[in-house]
Amino acid sequence: MSRSPAPAVAIINPVAGPAARRAGRAESATLVQRVCTSAAVSCEVAFTKRPGHAGELAADFHARGFSPIIAWGGDGTVNEVASALAFRDGVMAIVPTGSGNGLSRELGISLDPLRALETAVHGRDRTIDVGELGGRLFVNLAGMGLDAAVASAFSQLPGRGLRRYVHATFSTVFRYTSDIYRIQTDAQTDLFEGRALIVELANGTQFGNGVMIAPRARLDDGLLDLVIVAPRGALRTLWGARRLFDGTIDHDPGVQTTTVSRVTIEAQQPMCFHVDGEVVQGGTSLEARTHPAVLRVRTPQ
Repeated sequence: MSRSPAPAVAIINPVAGPAARRAGRAESATLVQRVCTSAAVSCEVAFTKRPGHAGELAADFHARGFSPIIAWGGDGTVNEVASALAFRDGVMAIVPTGSGNGLSRELGISLDPLRALETAVHGRDRTIDVGELGGRLFVNLAGMGLDAAVASAFSQLPGRGLRRYVHATFSTVFRYTSDIYRIQTDAQTDLFEGRALIVELANGTQFGNGVMIAPRARLDDGLLDLVIVAPRGALRTLWGARRLFDGTIDHDPGVQTTTVSRVTIEAQQPMCFHVDGEVVQGGTSLEARTHPAVLRVRTPQ
């Protein structure tokens, strides 16, 4: 006798992404039910109510045998669901509706909810690495410096979208001062010491919208790409940003890139950092590492 497939669940962040692109709750739920019914898969829909709720829901649904668990939202929603499913046997699927959708773009998941849902029920599973910085897991990018400051400014703006992100960048870059960092391997070998505009730990290649900070990063190589951008003036920073869009940031003479499995990052003052775009306040020393092959993600066939 054939075994019935596990039930699926869509965890939907109803306020993710630009307001103009958000689907209504009833519309979203109906689409999930339609796609799952056509695939003969039973499913449920749950809506998040607060930050952290997606992770709580994902852990609960996983314990009840649901799979895939569909993260419908932006990078923050994906991070919460991924953090709940990492090191477990559950499968995460994604319906990307955020501002950047960096991981989804790298995995080839459509930005169209219907096609993304079809991937969720008909796709193939891929096992990827997960990073950790300051005790917080991330699936795409984490770091400190200018990008963390921009993420903080972005989080305080009304609305979402690329235009708001550009606004946050311009409002931050002209007043940002680079900090001094010391970065060591777990064998206490010095990798870097000095001022840096950005210190990024990349599991994936891009922030989203094709903005590539680590073009050579791979989601399943067991390593993180450590990207260190040297200090520079605001105008040079903005001019150099073109390399983020054409995938040549690692050709910039002021950018140092290396692969690492574990590092310690120290600064003279407590560090503000981000994990998948969420801003976190840390201390003067942060541990970063990779966890190879600990998360299963549903990707297109």
